[in-house]
Amino acid sequence: MAIANPVKFIQEVRAEVAKVVWPTRREVVLTTIMVFILAALTAVFFSLVDFLIRMGLSGVLAYFGG
Repeated sequence: MAIANPVKFIQEVRAEVAKVVWPTRREVVLTTIMVFILAALTAVFFSLVDFLIRMGLSGVLAYFGG
C-alpha cells in the first residue's frame, strides 16, 4: 500500500475544485423556487389522492357496514 503524500493530495484537491462549475446566484434562486413550487404541487396532489381514497373507503364502509 502506497503512503499518501499530503501535499500532493491537497494540490490534487485544489485542481479538482477549480474544475467545478459553480451555479450563479440567479440559477440558485430559480432552482430553489422550482423546488418549493414542485413540493407544493406534490403536497396538493397527495392531499387530493388521500381525500379521494378516504371518501371511497368511507362510501364502501357505509354501504357494507350498515
